[in-house]
Amino acid sequence: MRAACLILHRWFGLITALFLIVTGLTGAVISWDHELDDWLNPHLTHTHSVGQALPPLELAAQVERRYPQLRVTSLPLLAEPGHALALFVQPRVNPETQRLYEPGFNQIFIDPVTGTELGKRQWGAVWPVNRENFVSFLYKLHFSLHLPEMFGTDRWGIWLLGVIALIWTLDCLIAVVLTLPARRRGEAAAGKSYLRRWQPSWQIRRGAGTYKLNFDLHRALSLWTWLLLLIVAFTAFSLNLRREVFIPVLTSLSSLTPTPFDQRPRTPKHQPVAPAIDLATALAQGRAEAGRRGWEEPAARVGYFQNFGIYGVEFHHPDADHGVAGAGHKRLFFDALDGRYLGERVPWQGTAADLFVQAQFPLHSGRILGLPGRILLSAMGLIVALLAVTGVYIWWKKRKARMAFERRKETTGECLRSHPEVA
Repeated sequence: MRAACLILHRWFGLITALFLIVTGLTGAVISWDHELDDWLNPHLTHTHSVGQALPPLELAAQVERRYPQLRVTSLPLLAEPGHALALFVQPRVNPETQRLYEPGFNQIFIDPVTGTELGKRQWGAVWPVNRENFVSFLYKLHFSLHLPEMFGTDRWGIWLLGVIALIWTLDCLIAVVLTLPARRRGEAAAGKSYLRRWQPSWQIRRGAGTYKLNFDLHRALSLWTWLLLLIVAFTAFSLNLRREVFIPVLTSLSSLTPTPFDQRPRTPKHQPVAPAIDLATALAQGRAEAGRRGWEEPAARVGYFQNFGIYGVEFHHPDADHGVAGAGHKRLFFDALDGRYLGERVPWQGTAADLFVQAQFPLHSGRILGLPGRILLSAMGLIVALLAVTGVYIWWKKRKARMAFERRKETTGECLRSHPEVA
């Protein structure tokens, strides 16, 4: 059993090592994505205009008139003083090619007072990487590796990292078994002597040499952070393979309330659903429905998910724009073709399975614990990368020693065959 676990741990570690180094380091940085983006790009995110903000829907209409090949798909409605309005846009279908236009940008920054365009950028651009897209480049690298579109979809990187995360989750379970000392005859697994023999696995020896230091770091750090490693690994799997694996399995095991997105297929990238109603109509319906429910929060964002044909209207106060413990905000959803109400999403409400699903991103990002959680998860990103590096180092040193032993054995055998009198 232990030998099989050791082989699995070795190969799982080698398969996932490079991916964990990349996602660990990028994860440590993007825990602070909003703060870093504001610091790097004040010319985009901040304004100096003073006065009454223009209606956001009017600004969105201006953008669509200026760029007729684009559609505004995410419009913030609460303009903060001194901050730009960041609109996300997506291309329409080019009737000549039946493929999406390629404008070279998907985000536009507008001065909410004057309506002046402050700049635009491609969020998550692969190249060139500059200060304007640096944070989004890392963010997208973290969950998709920037793998290109193939066979009509650009989700290959998301799926690949989902599989890597699943392997990593299994490896976390195998790794903790390998740290346990072999049981002696008549010794209980929970006995004091057994626990004393397990104690060195939690410690880092001093002055024991480079190999032993790397081995101790790999084993002890894994044990001290094991629960967090398991949470990060599992949530990475659940987020990247949500529709493909996580939700179907969870639905078969528990009572899960389906979202509008779970009830209809995603259309191919170049076949978005052309809406029959506009942002203004969806927003008006959202406000009316929220009023009937007695929600006191104002409408804060309206967006269109064009590969699902769904409008979403988000509700929250201006000082809560980063979500309720990372779980997002209240949302109402409407069909883009006939305007009918499709459903709601209220943070931390629903069945046990609903709450479990909602907790995945807050747990993965650390936002469920607020600022301390983000600090902790940022540190965990560095630890994940360190564990991957030390794991590869341990494998390389063992492989090198094993090859040297095989060469010595082969040389000794040749000597014995050449000089049988020595034997």
